[in-house]
Amino acid sequence: MSRPKLAEQKHPYADLIDLVVDEQRAGFSRCVLTVGEKHLNPHHVVHGAVLYAMADTGMGAALYPTLDEGEICATIQITVNYFKPVYEGQVVCVTGVINRGKSVANLESRLMVGDTLVASANGNYSIFKPTQRAKSSG
Repeated sequence: MSRPKLAEQKHPYADLIDLVVDEQRAGFSRCVLTVGEKHLNPHHVVHGAVLYAMADTGMGAALYPTLDEGEICATIQITVNYFKPVYEGQVVCVTGVINRGKSVANLESRLMVGDTLVASANGNYSIFKPTQRAKSSG
């Protein structure tokens, strides 16, 4: 039985920011977001957290098809470099797996508006089989 693609699964946060995973295969993903007013900070520039979320979601989408049945992945660390402000248009995030070990993977994302590189990201993800779900303390 093959795993459903991340793009085919419910993803409430991606839905909240109108992020679409439009291409996904083992080791690769492409995410797209059309900039709207809700993505802007008070200076009318796309908030850095939106670009971070694109990279984080893109990395998960690229890694997810490489997981074995019962495995999940979780972000350990992501470093984002912001190069240009984004005011409008369509942001495209292309992500690839750089190294896939047994328990940790490293991925890179490039975020573009047209032909302009606006940010890049490098992240590490833990790969594991969960034993139980964490409980909230509140």
